[in-house]
Amino acid sequence: MFQLDKFISDHVTHRPMSMFAADIEANHDLLSEAIHGKRACVIGGAGSIGSSFIKALLRFAPSQLIVVDLNENGLAELTRDLRSSYGLEMPADYRTYTLDFASPIFERIFREEKGFDIVANFSAHKHVRSERDKYSVQALIENNDIKAKQLMDLMMEHRPEHFFCVSTDKAANPVNIMGASKRILEDLIMAYSAYYPVTTARFANVAFSNGSLPDGWMHRLQKKQPLVAPYDVKRYFVSPEESGQICLLACVLGKSGEVFFPKLGEEQMLTFSAICDAFVDANGLSKQELYSDDEAKRFAHEMADGAKDYPVVYTASNTTGEKAYEEFYIPGEQVNMERFMSLGVVEQTERRSMNEVVNFFDKLQQIFASPAFTKAEVVSAIKAFLPNFEHEEKGKNLDQKM
Repeated sequence: MFQLDKFISDHVTHRPMSMFAADIEANHDLLSEAIHGKRACVIGGAGSIGSSFIKALLRFAPSQLIVVDLNENGLAELTRDLRSSYGLEMPADYRTYTLDFASPIFERIFREEKGFDIVANFSAHKHVRSERDKYSVQALIENNDIKAKQLMDLMMEHRPEHFFCVSTDKAANPVNIMGASKRILEDLIMAYSAYYPVTTARFANVAFSNGSLPDGWMHRLQKKQPLVAPYDVKRYFVSPEESGQICLLACVLGKSGEVFFPKLGEEQMLTFSAICDAFVDANGLSKQELYSDDEAKRFAHEMADGAKDYPVVYTASNTTGEKAYEEFYIPGEQVNMERFMSLGVVEQTERRSMNEVVNFFDKLQQIFASPAFTKAEVVSAIKAFLPNFEHEEKGKNLDQKM
C-alpha cells in the first residue's frame, strides 16, 4: 500500500524526521509561553500549509482557534483530521467559517472578538499558473495583496501579539507575477511592522501540497491518466509537516520584520522527473516513457486493468513564469544563519515607507478600475515598484499543458 508520508521522507526530503524538530524542541518553552491559552485566528487554514500550521500550533494548547477558508469541503475535512489525530489538544472554542477574509462578515467577527493574539494568513494564489491573462492577474493581486492590505488595516483596530503571512522563495528576484505579488506582500507587511509584530517565511515547494504537480500524479493514477513532469526544473522541497513548523517558528519566535527560510543546500534540490520516477516505482509500476501528450493518452486509454507499464511524459519547461533556479535571499539583505539549527533569518530587508506602499496600491486600483486595462500595464506598474522584477512573457501557460 502506497504511504505518502513515507514516500516523501524516503524519496523527496530524504529526512527520516522533520528538519525543524530540533529547533522546536530547543524552543519548546518559548513556544508554549507564547501560545498556551492564547486566542488564534488562521486564515486559509484548510489548505496544505495552513492545516499543517494548525497541527503544529495545537500541540501548544491555544484556548481558541478560529479558522477561515473559502473551501467548505476543506474545512470539513480539516475538522475530521484534527479530531482524529493523536496528540492534538482541541480548544473548547474551535470554530470554522466558510467565508472571504476580506468580507464584512469577517470584519464583524474580528471586531466582536476584539481581535486575536495570533493571526496567520495562508490565503493566497500560490501557483505560477495563476498568471495567464489580465483577469487571472487581477484575481491573483487582489487576493495576495489588496485583500491582505485590508486585513492589515483591520488589525490596526485590535493589534495582535503575532501576525504571520506566508511568502515564497519566488519572492527573491521574482520572474513571475505570483512571485512579484509575494514580494509586494513582503513590502506591505514590513510597512506595518512598526505598528505590530509581523513575520513571514520564504520556503521551498511543499511536497504533494494541494494542487501541486506531484499531488496531481495521485489523481492521474486514480483515473488511469498519464503522468507528466518537466525534466529541467530543479526545486527545494519540504514536507507538509515541515511547512507548518517553519511557519509556527517564524510566527512566534521571529522579531517584527524578519523573513525566515529553511537551510537547504543545492545538493538537496530535485527534478520533478526524478520524483516521478520514484513515484511510479513506489506504486509497483514500470515507467513507459512517451514523447507526446496524444501518444500517452492513447496508451493510457488502451491499458488493461492491472497493467504494470504506465505512461509518463517528460518535457522541457517552456511556460511563462518558470524560474530556472531558486533562492531564499538576495544581495543586500542582512542574513543570520546562526540563530536556529535549520532556519536562516533575513533580519533586515529594504523597507518601503507606508506612503510608497499606499501610492502603489492606489496605482493598482486605478489600473483595475479601467475596463480596458491590460496585463502589460500591470506588469509595467510592478516593474516600476520592483526594479528587480524580470518578467519574461513566453506566450504559454500551464493551463495549456497536461
